[in-house]
Formats: sequence, C-alpha cells, structure tokens
Amino acid sequence: MSVPSNQRPTADRSRDLPDLDEHYGSYCRAMRMLVREGKSLKTVQQTVCWQQLARLHDCRPARYQEPDALYLRLCREGGAAGGAAAKR
Repeated sequence: MSVPSNQRPTADRSRDLPDLDEHYGSYCRAMRMLVREGKSLKTVQQTVCWQQLARLHDCRPARYQEPDALYLRLCREGGAAGGAAAKR
C-alpha cells in the first residue's frame, strides 16, 4: 500500500538539522548565484536554498541570519546588478 502524497516527507522536511548545517555553505553559494543572475526576492523566496536557510535560522537564530538579511547583503555586495534585483 502506498503512502498518500500529502503524507510523504518533502525535501526540506526529510533533512535533519546536522545535515542542513553541513550544507549551509552550499545554500549560501546557491543564493549568491541567484543574486548574481538578478533574481528577484520573490523568486529567490521560492527556492530550496531559501527554505533551508530559513529553517536553519528558525532552529538556530543566534548562529544563522535570516535569509532576507543574507539576500540584501549579497545584493549590496553585488553592486548595481544586485541592487536592481532587490527592487524587483
């Protein structure tokens, strides 16, 4: 008998905190790439990297900053292209 689709673990729920912690750098690199590509905040918020960074922040706010703050910092560091992405 198969498990109903609404009861199957999703990608972000199946990862435990140590695994998320181990891949934090990968999520940051993914967001950096999205910012460099000029993706809007709304678009970036729909990505797996955003979800995982948000989960890390929710679990360990003293250690991990909010994804919003990371996105804005990356936009500022990216110069004009990043600034345009923040306005979208």
